[in-house]
Amino acid sequence: MDKIASFTVNHLELLPGVYVSRKDNVNGNIITTFDLRFTRPNYEPVLNTAEVHAIEHLAATFLRNHKEFGEKDIYFGPMGCRTGFYLILSGDYKSTDIIDLLKETFEFVANFEGEVPGAKARDCGNYLDMNLPMAKYIAKKYLEEVLYKISEKNTNYPN
Repeated sequence: MDKIASFTVNHLELLPGVYVSRKDNVNGNIITTFDLRFTRPNYEPVLNTAEVHAIEHLAATFLRNHKEFGEKDIYFGPMGCRTGFYLILSGDYKSTDIIDLLKETFEFVANFEGEVPGAKARDCGNYLDMNLPMAKYIAKKYLEEVLYKISEKNTNYPN
């Protein structure tokens, strides 16, 4: 069995960033999957599930309600390795095309006050596993260390 494309990326050289993971043609429409890498794999601690869960609820809510990208948003969710998230958009995009969208999204998360959307037993299968303060901290860190300083080393996979 062949390795899937994401398992061929050198994770020992991968930095936090915004990467195009893949592009798929679905019935004549391009779907772009982004790798939003928050921590350096195998060097930094992974994200804990409580902050990942809070970020997922907040970012997914923001993205699905976004004026320009809301209808293009297919999926936002965590990576199994807990080093980041996947964002899937309808359309043919480069990493640099969505930096402003990501800044808006994670500024929203970093500055969020109140109850996390969907954080009730009726709405979520594990609503108690949320950590808003840590989600805000992680979002701010991603903004400051990656999105506000984005460069080629954070948008192109290492060889």
